[in-house]
Amino acid sequence: MAQRVGQKVKLSSIDELLGVPSTEGTVDLDVMTIYPFENHPFRVVDDEKMEELVESIKESGVLTPVLVRPDDEGTYEMISGHRRLHAAKRAGLRKIPAIIKEMTNDDATIAMVNANMQREEILPSEKAFAFKMKMDAIKHQGKQVTGTLFHDATKSNSGDLIGKENGLNRTQVFRYIRLTELIPKLLDMVDEGRLSFLVAVEISYLNHKYQQWIWEYIHENGMIKQEQLMDLRQYRDDDSLTQEQMIDILIQKRSTPQTRKKILITERKLNKYFPAYYSQSEIERVIVSLLEQWKASQESEEQ
Repeated sequence: MAQRVGQKVKLSSIDELLGVPSTEGTVDLDVMTIYPFENHPFRVVDDEKMEELVESIKESGVLTPVLVRPDDEGTYEMISGHRRLHAAKRAGLRKIPAIIKEMTNDDATIAMVNANMQREEILPSEKAFAFKMKMDAIKHQGKQVTGTLFHDATKSNSGDLIGKENGLNRTQVFRYIRLTELIPKLLDMVDEGRLSFLVAVEISYLNHKYQQWIWEYIHENGMIKQEQLMDLRQYRDDDSLTQEQMIDILIQKRSTPQTRKKILITERKLNKYFPAYYSQSEIERVIVSLLEQWKASQESEEQ
């Protein structure tokens, strides 16, 4: 039975995850013949979990084979297993079990992203570049199918497809991809939790010169709020702003008290939604409950 797009399945092995037949055997490859996937967006760091993986490999070896594709040079590009390869080298292994699979560039990109998105902890920057790479690959596959136009399944809903696979909606996927437009210093601040997700998305629409000035402002002032950036929207396609003018805008917005407008909901409007026997306290309780749900949905979009 064909799997429906976006359907969630329980993956019990790397073979299932990447569509590698379970009967396909593994070979032992020299670790020095395997090189990282080009522009691999997922970081391999020597943290506590890496130390645990190194110790596990020293004790039991590499239990799950890596997935690679061959090139014309007699070497192999890593598709899935960058952390295992790094740990194996640190553990002193000279060979690592691997599955060799011929793959197109687009298939390899999609497989690499799918495999690495199974990690427990993924940084915003990693998601951003992974989503962009996968979306580009999906769209390119669509072009190959029709010659000039995207295939129906990939023309306009690639964001929906990626979102469903990762528990996000289309808007959230495209917001993550916007992060790839940030200068590295600002993107690092997002990963470190020092710059909020939605503020970073707003900054991403400005050119890199303006972004550098904003980084300097944050570095000196400690933080920046989204409302401070609203007046900068008019400069998204304009290079005339000076650094002094930008600082004036940011400081003015920071010092201007934000006052709430008074909102009046008439009884006539409320009667459209509430039965006549509802008391004032019951109506307030329903409204507050709905607002809490809305707030939770907004917070989820920031993640």
